[in-house]
Amino acid sequence: MDIDLNADMGEGFGPYRMGEDEALMEIVSSANVACGYHAGDPVIMDKTVRLALAKGVDLGAHVGFQDLMGFGRRQIQADPAELAQYVLYQLGALSAFAKVAGHRLTHMSFHGALGNMAAADYALAEPLVRAVAAFDPNIIVSVSTNTQIERAADKLGLKVATTFLADRAYTDEGDLVSRKLPGAVIKDREAVLQRVKRLLDDGVITSINGKKLPIKVQQILLHGDTPGAVEAARAIRTEILAGNGRIVPVSQLVS
Repeated sequence: MDIDLNADMGEGFGPYRMGEDEALMEIVSSANVACGYHAGDPVIMDKTVRLALAKGVDLGAHVGFQDLMGFGRRQIQADPAELAQYVLYQLGALSAFAKVAGHRLTHMSFHGALGNMAAADYALAEPLVRAVAAFDPNIIVSVSTNTQIERAADKLGLKVATTFLADRAYTDEGDLVSRKLPGAVIKDREAVLQRVKRLLDDGVITSINGKKLPIKVQQILLHGDTPGAVEAARAIRTEILAGNGRIVPVSQLVS
């Protein structure tokens, strides 16, 4: 099985660190980089882009609400057309650093509350994805399965890479469990590894209530800010390779 192993990165700010980007870059095949709204700043963005280039890792823009204090996880009510401009602004910012460094954007994903809101509401998802398509019709949209974002991308002709969030719990309907609820973030490395193994072996994930959900994905995602993310990523990589799988950047999986 060919699969992309990716992680959210560049999520510090100024002197504050979030996650272990250098270690993760040795393990993953694609990176989703914060663009200065929910996290990150110009220095961190430049450093992360150059690190991804040096390690041969695909570069993606991770766009969210302009909410550093809340790490982009608080809902902001705004006109969808205005939010679409926020998306465009962030794509352009990371693209500038990529161009100067000699790298390129291969994919993008929506972060936190913005992603959750768009996933559930086509009226929001469509203008956001339309902004992505206007920016680059060849960019890949990384997204969980069965979302309004995926439907909007399909309608607008954008390529989609469906993603399994290895360290997040799912509802019986296949949605992410709210971070406000207990058990939403899975911090036990062995539990994360077993979820990945079940996906690779059987093509299913288990919901928070024990229901088996069949899914087809191209990416396995780990959050860089989750405790133990590096160890979990390394264990997942070992599991994939042990099962005769290949870890392949997302740009080589989606055509």
